[in-house]
Amino acid sequence: MLFILFTYTKIIIIAFQSCGDIRRKAVQTCLPHLLVLINYSVLITYDVVIVKLESDFPKTLHRLIARYVVEDMKPISTVESHAFRQLISHIPVRGRAGKAPSRKTFSSFLDQEYANMESELKNTLDMVEYISTTADIWTVHNKSFLGVTAHWINAQNMKREKAALACRRFMGRHTYDSIASELDNINSSHVLSFKITSTVTDNGSNFVKAFKVYRPAPESDDSESEEDEVTFVSIGDVLQNAADDADDAISLPPHQRCASHTMNLISCTDVEKWLLSEAATKTIYRSATTKCAGLWNKASRSTVAAEIVDDIIAKKLLVPCTTRWNSFYYALERISKIPVVELHTISTTLQLKCFNEREHQCIREYCAVMKPLTVALDILQGEDHCFYGTLLPTLESLMTKTLAIKNGLQILVGLPDTVVQAVKTRFAHVLGSEDALLAAVTLPKFKLRTSATNTTQHAGSSKEDEFFSFEENEDIYATAEGEVAEYLKSGATGLDSLNHFPMIKKLSLKLNAATPSSAPVERLFSLGNLILTPKRNKLSDHKFEKLLLLRYNRWFDGNQS
Repeated sequence: MLFILFTYTKIIIIAFQSCGDIRRKAVQTCLPHLLVLINYSVLITYDVVIVKLESDFPKTLHRLIARYVVEDMKPISTVESHAFRQLISHIPVRGRAGKAPSRKTFSSFLDQEYANMESELKNTLDMVEYISTTADIWTVHNKSFLGVTAHWINAQNMKREKAALACRRFMGRHTYDSIASELDNINSSHVLSFKITSTVTDNGSNFVKAFKVYRPAPESDDSESEEDEVTFVSIGDVLQNAADDADDAISLPPHQRCASHTMNLISCTDVEKWLLSEAATKTIYRSATTKCAGLWNKASRSTVAAEIVDDIIAKKLLVPCTTRWNSFYYALERISKIPVVELHTISTTLQLKCFNEREHQCIREYCAVMKPLTVALDILQGEDHCFYGTLLPTLESLMTKTLAIKNGLQILVGLPDTVVQAVKTRFAHVLGSEDALLAAVTLPKFKLRTSATNTTQHAGSSKEDEFFSFEENEDIYATAEGEVAEYLKSGATGLDSLNHFPMIKKLSLKLNAATPSSAPVERLFSLGNLILTPKRNKLSDHKFEKLLLLRYNRWFDGNQS
């Protein structure tokens, strides 16, 4: 028999008969699940289990409920659910049944926790010297929101850190001046105006113009004038221009265009333009992709067709997404790996036109040429281990690996040159940038030495490591002096190795604070989609922003008291 004793010292003693092996096993099996729910600290002996309640357990219970609601993106009304309240009532608190808070109380609790999170975030950002941000506008349910995320490198452990700063309702048209005003408000409210090294956005004309018009004015090199001139100004002109003062006060940080978005433009615009402009490739490419589209449509709209495909190749066809080119690549790659005989069987069974050998080869060659670009795109969309210094080495490797494929092509012979030329044109500002070069050099992984040597030293390297390959520059070692020379000679590739090189570390913290792409803010919007569902479209804008930022910043996940 199982005995549960409650004492005034907040100790629960669970004891069972020593002869009851089955009962003992049952308790030991079930107890961990109970403890996870209640968040007890536990000590287990042979026949006695001692569970100590936290002194502020009611507050802890509220935090656990908040963690469940926020992390799993449940409605706030969950706390009013009869089944949920009944579940909580079976959790003993100070000898009495647990009680879930009311919706009003719980909403107030979330507001207070959001204020605590904002306060702690500001304190954290005050300690950071260099910060980068990403920004974008998201439209859902006929509402627009401006999202901003912050990124920096922790100077203590040299690890990438991030936080969502805002996801505010954006009213009216998405004009450049409105965007600039809202971004400036967000930066100022977090006291970041003079800390932001760059803001990463997509290539939208409204964002580009906002940063062009409201970029910081260059410092004047003029020395003091030899004579002070007195100028008389009409008071009417002063009053007339007063409205312009607010615009003059807006100052945005340096702008950086999203590398991933630019890569998508290369694949969707430059590559497509070449494929359709060459008479030799236009017909076969259109014919091949049209037949692929027929397969995708048939397999995605008919369960019978999907089952036929699965029976023949033991896989499902991937259907491309219209907003992401790499989904088109992966869908084509899946078809390119299906033997022509099996493709013929599938097409015949589904009453579609069959692929011929030349069309299949065209698809294979397209996938071979575009694979390096796909790998580069995946690398640049990274977050935790991706820095601005990753961009230049990625572009160099992309061009090298793309040109290396040229010799094995028969149909799309000119495609590698087209890709490389597009990279050189669209990323000209990066390829010729001193900051981009310094950012790469101050990352131990990409300092001026061969990546091939590093790959042999570290067996089992990842696909990302295998992507990079550079020529060795032996002259660097002879000319570098002091700390730079020691840094270049160092064999360490981890970012924490910069702790031994303070000057280089400081430079790296500044130049590598930024991410190459605006993918982080897009991930913020992906979470927003899971919160602002059609059934919850009446959620207030402020409450939505609070729930989203609490979730993105993992406030309850890392703050369990």
